[in-house]
Amino acid sequence: MPLSPYRVLDLCDERGQLTGQMLAQLGAEVIAIEPPGGSPSRSRAPFAHDEPGPENSLIHRSYNRGKRSVVLDLVASDAARDRFRQLVAGADVVIESGAPGALAKLGLAYDDLATVNPALVMASITAFGQTGPKANWAASDLTVWASSGSQAIAGDADRAPLRISVPQAFLHGSAEAAGAILIALLERNRSGLGQHVDVSSQQAAAQATQSMILNHLANGTPVSRRAGGLMLGGVFVQLMWPCKDGYVSITFLFGTALGVFTQKLMAWICEEGFCDVETRDVDWIDFGTRLFSDDPAPKAQYEEVKAIVEGFCKTKTKLELLDGAMLRGCLIAPIAGIDDVLALAQLASREFWDDVDGVKYPGPFGKMTATPVRRLPAAPRLGADTEAVLNQAPRHVALPGGVHRQPAATGTGAGTGAGPGRALDGVKILDLMWVMAGPAGSRVLTDHGATDVRIESSSRVEVARTLQPFQNAVPGTENSILFASLNAGKLGVTINLATVEGKAVIHDLIRWADVVLESFSSKAMKGFGLDYEAVRAINPRVVMLSSCLFGQFGPLSRFAGFGTMAAAISGFFGITGWPDRAPSGPYGAYTDYIAPRFANALLLAAVDHQQRTGEGQYIDYAQAEGSLQCLAPAILEYGINGRIWGARGNSDSNFHPHGVFPSAGHDQWVAIACETDRQRDALRQLIAPTAGGEPSDDVIAVWTSRRSPDDATLALQAVGVASHPVQNSAECSVDPQLLARNHFVSVPHADHGEVTIEGARFVLSRTPAVVANPGPTMGQHTYEVLTEILGYDADRFSDLLVAGALE
Repeated sequence: MPLSPYRVLDLCDERGQLTGQMLAQLGAEVIAIEPPGGSPSRSRAPFAHDEPGPENSLIHRSYNRGKRSVVLDLVASDAARDRFRQLVAGADVVIESGAPGALAKLGLAYDDLATVNPALVMASITAFGQTGPKANWAASDLTVWASSGSQAIAGDADRAPLRISVPQAFLHGSAEAAGAILIALLERNRSGLGQHVDVSSQQAAAQATQSMILNHLANGTPVSRRAGGLMLGGVFVQLMWPCKDGYVSITFLFGTALGVFTQKLMAWICEEGFCDVETRDVDWIDFGTRLFSDDPAPKAQYEEVKAIVEGFCKTKTKLELLDGAMLRGCLIAPIAGIDDVLALAQLASREFWDDVDGVKYPGPFGKMTATPVRRLPAAPRLGADTEAVLNQAPRHVALPGGVHRQPAATGTGAGTGAGPGRALDGVKILDLMWVMAGPAGSRVLTDHGATDVRIESSSRVEVARTLQPFQNAVPGTENSILFASLNAGKLGVTINLATVEGKAVIHDLIRWADVVLESFSSKAMKGFGLDYEAVRAINPRVVMLSSCLFGQFGPLSRFAGFGTMAAAISGFFGITGWPDRAPSGPYGAYTDYIAPRFANALLLAAVDHQQRTGEGQYIDYAQAEGSLQCLAPAILEYGINGRIWGARGNSDSNFHPHGVFPSAGHDQWVAIACETDRQRDALRQLIAPTAGGEPSDDVIAVWTSRRSPDDATLALQAVGVASHPVQNSAECSVDPQLLARNHFVSVPHADHGEVTIEGARFVLSRTPAVVANPGPTMGQHTYEVLTEILGYDADRFSDLLVAGALE
């Protein structure tokens, strides 16, 4: 297990407990420090067999497996705080998810603990981060989701914007924190010093906008919500269709990268007699350009073809459509319920599930050849390990040979850019990732100093270059702001892998690299002669990670596609919508936004092991297996209580009132969530002081509809009620919290002069991220990489050009 040398103290409630569980899966010893009575997560519904109790919360069971439980009253007891400091002296990591400043009041802030243990890495997971005007706002999963830009673009146009009914916002923050902690540990192994990791769940959840948070700043085509697809420039781009026994997700899109899949689908539809040859042979590559022009004819044709696709789908079951799509290379995925997910043969074939007392839990989120991911036991009973842990002999932090613990640094504020450089300086990456999930992960590594050589080919345009938002709403291979943001800081090289000379260049880059990343469909790298066995023969020390939807083996391993399809099969569509309507689904390729965090945790753990031992290894990462960690409560609800967690609108099992309410103005909304009786009473006093009880949703809606989202939010926050405007790209672009956290970064661009991309989603206090350049233009750094990194002379470079190897 790669993280076996590390000890973690976990102070989190449900807002951060996934972080500790991920580290436990990777082999760390994780000790949950709980107050008397237990973590608040132990009181969260749903409960096993509907029986409330500290051991029965399915939320708590979902994210605390493999930990040890120690009870310490840090609030009321000086002795307990002293005992905690003794544990900190022997710990590598502390994780906490309390309100900013809460630990400082107890003398347990990072600066306090760093005097006890200068090598300590401490991560704080909060709604909005430790700094900024909203840092101390009351918040919930719903209000953070609303603030991130992700909610505004999901749901039915005639109803309130939707969240995903299994809370997701803090899971994004928690999974982000796991990778951030490992980055800080890698830096500590070089310097001997720890640092503070400040994670904003708002910024982490903004990744689920698929870069649409940047749309307004890019002057892109406006996007609004529409169930089963999206409204783009007044056109409903449909991505979900009804079939005989439910619904399927179909990537029916256009352009050089995606139009070929639409051509294959239309050929199948024509073969079955649902359209004529003329419709089949429409230029689906260029169709998107015409669809969004001023010409009404393509829009009318698109509506006719959507009806044809629907008629075709209604004659087939989900399984028939999936089987036919795999045979023909189309992009179709069934929309699965939680029961379907648990029965999925692909997951069984990969032995994904952990069996804990006869109940299936999401299992290892990746397969590692040298240091396997740990299968976890059940969450500990409250206080089960208190005596054993507190009676242990003092533990000493073990740093790598030659690195010594140093005195705690002072005056090293976050974001200064001064001091020791970046955390991953010296890490060398050969990056064959493409589209979203892979590049989003490697972008984090580049932010923190890794040298990333990003391989493309002009003969096969990277899909991300064809995706919105576009700068000034103009499509083009150098105009995608999504590409510019996901690939910021990388070195762009074009290589033609179909040539012997091109493969030789790749071999030299493998010899140079510490890490090789790829996200093609399974078996593709073997077809290039670049599977792990071949890579290891060139560089035995390399860590190689392969990322695809369902992994490298199993009946769906050859199922190529995008995160929309993995989200459909993994159950995210079925839990996002209204109970009386068809599924809505989250916005876009949802698993592409979760997957990078789990992939990075695997990769960074393997690099940590590599740096300590010199051993490389192979990581088989399935996006679905990582993403299913975020549906654990729904999986347990079915496995233990026999209930399918379906679409619930914006309702919640633990918060009430809880919803998204209309505000003054067109399509303006405010999210409101009450957790405690005190908040409910404060809401009543503000909205309906003469009412005898909790105000109804209708009463709340009348009050909010008379106020702007900002005015309503400020009034609610003033009395301690979690609330936030539902923000789309325009509102996010002026959000004072996002601006204070430097979420939007203007960088020079070779074609556009300057573009705005997203900044880092967390802050390291000593070695902050540096975001200075957007994703490269096609082949921008080919000469630089080949001559400066690989040492080729001008003659060899010219020979490669002549051979067509650099295309």
